[in-house]
Amino acid sequence: MNALTACLDLYLVSDKPSDDQPSASEIPDDVWEQFTRDTERDIRASAPKEPSARARMVTERLREQEARGELPPGWRTGPSLEMNGRSARRRKLWAALGVPVAVAVALVALKPSLLPGDPFGTGESRAAAASPLPDETTAPTAPPGASDPETPTLDEPFAGSPALRWADGEAGIVLPGAKAVGAVPKGRVEQALKLTRKLLIAANLDPGTVRGERPEAALSVLDPEQPEILDRFDTALRSPSREHDPLTLFTRFDPDEIRLVGDVIKTRGRMTFGKGSHGGVAVHADYTFVYPVSRADGSTEVTRTIVRRVLDVELADPARYRTTPGRLVVLNYDEEVGNTACDVDDGYLHPQFPSSGDRGPDPAGPTTDPYDRSRSLDEGHSCGTVTRT
Repeated sequence: MNALTACLDLYLVSDKPSDDQPSASEIPDDVWEQFTRDTERDIRASAPKEPSARARMVTERLREQEARGELPPGWRTGPSLEMNGRSARRRKLWAALGVPVAVAVALVALKPSLLPGDPFGTGESRAAAASPLPDETTAPTAPPGASDPETPTLDEPFAGSPALRWADGEAGIVLPGAKAVGAVPKGRVEQALKLTRKLLIAANLDPGTVRGERPEAALSVLDPEQPEILDRFDTALRSPSREHDPLTLFTRFDPDEIRLVGDVIKTRGRMTFGKGSHGGVAVHADYTFVYPVSRADGSTEVTRTIVRRVLDVELADPARYRTTPGRLVVLNYDEEVGNTACDVDDGYLHPQFPSSGDRGPDPAGPTTDPYDRSRSLDEGHSCGTVTRT
């Protein structure tokens, strides 16, 4: 088959209508006329046009001026250069921003926590991890979870401690809502709660008490009609011994040996109340205090001592019992200390530092977590080992 025959065959095949396509005779006249007009218009629009006489004259004149050197160099490419100029400025801008942006990207790659929130879904952000815990309103059922094994420093004394999320000082002693207890009116219950809070603060958070001074503010809350208590602590503060130990109610460090790091003591616990045995309202307090400390010789090493106190007091009924209005009767007090030297009865706590050399014989008591507030305090005061500070 030659080329002419192939073209003819193709023309005949393409011109032959298929079974499902309408033939020309089946197309309405008005549709066919519209198709014809549109086709002719498109052909005229796409056909090359000869330049007008004026366009030919302008082109010829510009060519002659260019030949005589009367046109500036690059006159044909003016718009293109302007576009490239804008592009160059844009590239310079990104180059100027590129260095700090690259640095920022590198920093974020090394430390994603620099970004606010948790954009990469890596878990809880640092801010959220250190956010304050809600108040303790019921007894915990388990110890706090494990913390990052960070070493405390002068700038971050609570690093690596569950107490990082605890309240600061007095803010951690939150009173429950007062209400009447039997015949004891609400106002008297509120008074008992406030006096108990004052005792806890004066005995464990007052700067003078912590650095070993006499805790006058705490003693002023105790009822003088309970002389055995006041006499016992007066002796303990004056001449401390195993039998008369001020540490059973007061937190004290030897200022010649230990200094508090910063001015924050972490606090966590709860307070409850009920009917008392002396016609008044009894208050039960259970609080843990965490003290970051360093040596007084200027060392930068930091450790922590943890003190838990359980206290039962009552604001007795002065109409029925011999008592002093506005003073508390002490019913029971107990304490547990984590990280202090054993068998030292000088009235001060003696924190042990990781770098300490001779620590004496190994403690014979149990191993405990001083942050575990879910357990009750053991009877006695055996010297044991703490799992963390």
